[in-house]
Amino acid sequence: MLKNDARLSLIRSWLTRDLGWRIGRISVASADASFRRYFRVSRGDVDPAAWAPKADTLIVMDAPPGKEDIVPYLKVSSLLEQAGAHVPHVHASDAKRGFIVMEDLGDTQYLSRLATGRGVDKLYGEALTTLANIQVRGLRAAAALPPYDRAPLERELNLMPEWFLGKHLGLELSPEERALVTVTYEFLINEALLQPQVFVHRDYHSRNLMVLPNDNRSGPGVIDFQDALRGPVGYDLVSLLKDCYISWSRERIERWVRGYRRVLGNLGANVGDSEYQFMRWFDLIGVQRHIKVLGIFARLWHRDGKIGYLADLPLTFEYVRDACRRYPELVEFERWLAWRVAPLLAPANARERDKPARARPKVKAKLKLKPKAKAKAKAKAKAKAKPKRKPKPKPKSRPTNKAAVAKKKVVRVSRTAGKKTRKAKRVIKRSVRRILKRAKRGGRKLAARRRRSRRLHK
Repeated sequence: MLKNDARLSLIRSWLTRDLGWRIGRISVASADASFRRYFRVSRGDVDPAAWAPKADTLIVMDAPPGKEDIVPYLKVSSLLEQAGAHVPHVHASDAKRGFIVMEDLGDTQYLSRLATGRGVDKLYGEALTTLANIQVRGLRAAAALPPYDRAPLERELNLMPEWFLGKHLGLELSPEERALVTVTYEFLINEALLQPQVFVHRDYHSRNLMVLPNDNRSGPGVIDFQDALRGPVGYDLVSLLKDCYISWSRERIERWVRGYRRVLGNLGANVGDSEYQFMRWFDLIGVQRHIKVLGIFARLWHRDGKIGYLADLPLTFEYVRDACRRYPELVEFERWLAWRVAPLLAPANARERDKPARARPKVKAKLKLKPKAKAKAKAKAKAKAKPKRKPKPKPKSRPTNKAAVAKKKVVRVSRTAGKKTRKAKRVIKRSVRRILKRAKRGGRKLAARRRRSRRLHK
């Protein structure tokens, strides 16, 4: 497969002709949820004098132009290095062809170590220390990033109705349900904008943190950061501690959050008025993130054919429900998720997992005939074909007593279903009214905060 890879041939040419390096073996290192691919280039038997970096292996990122852009990656990589994070050092790049050759951080993801259950607190301690440096030391660097404001927050939230609810679950929302979703999203956006704004990696979790090789360097290697923005302080924290690929008890998560708040406070960062407020920031931005991830995981299967992420949907969905249960503004939304959405998830996952295993109907190959042979075949087919007789209409049978009883039962059931539907609509309308009131309060708070900040900066 690699022998016929046109992009790989371009990479070889770039490394050897343009950069003047002699290289050994090239193998696939990994691929991610985008169109990017990563190759590991080994020095092999090449003389170290002809091999530029002081390492036995390097990683080459292949980001096809038109599908991926390496410029944001190069920009954010430089900003994170300045903030003290260990990101793969870039040795060379070619923006036109979409290639970057960088430091190799190894194959050991945090996830594989965490799954063993050993050294969990140490690993999270190092990851949280790195995150604190990014958020505090990288505060000036964050000013160079685009804002994580209303537009991206709303765009991400809308992935769930389109891909998770519609495409994956086959759920059509009623006008009342759409209203409930809309006002819930408005509340979440307002809450996100109220949080202190910091450098946000946007995917700071166990698959994007690497356990570095034994060279006495502390902290994880950080990868996949090219989508960084300036946004809510709780975002990367909830990405790490409410990881979509591994879960921990609420008690343990709260202990880590409290400890992280103390570290940030000691570094002079804005950590809110109380532990409750900081925890609220953490949980509510978590709802926004996990709603987005539900949509992304469904899209990765239905659009890109990556079925592995379906197994992570139940945990991500549970994160949403658990956080919603903890705050009165989201209780009604959680009830709707429990009543309308939760029963559909397991059957939908099972149905989609079975799809690739189903045998497709075999199509019989048609013989190519010459024109004369075709005409003869058609004539024979017409001769064999006999006109179909129309079936005689069956006499209409009079409804028996059993049929009448069954009809009455159907009417009763439909009336009961109608009553339940009307009741559900009333509940949703009440929920929408409540959430709208709370959203207005949140909007007033946001406006007041903006006025205060303007007065301070005058």
